[in-house]
Amino acid sequence: MAANHTTHSEEPAKRHKHEGPRKHIVAYIFSMLLTLVAFATVIGGEINASFTYILLLVMAVLQVIIQMGFWMHMKDRGHLFPIVGILTGVFVVFTIVIMAEYWTWW
Repeated sequence: MAANHTTHSEEPAKRHKHEGPRKHIVAYIFSMLLTLVAFATVIGGEINASFTYILLLVMAVLQVIIQMGFWMHMKDRGHLFPIVGILTGVFVVFTIVIMAEYWTWW
């Protein structure tokens, strides 16, 4: 009867695949590069102001994607609820900003 009994130590353990530091180092270098380019763009001051704003906005969006994907692990499975919450918050804030601009300009 004891021969048919299995323990947890005999079952193969399910482990999460460890990424290692390589992807984190690449993400860190890319984040630092984006930050340096943003500072250099503003400090240089020779580029058109509207182009600078657009460039900074694009780099900010890339920075958010990198931060959420690699440091907050939003790219992994099981993070659908936080992603939906964040997107809902972005939608609400975007709507409030558009409505505030519409209200003040007209």
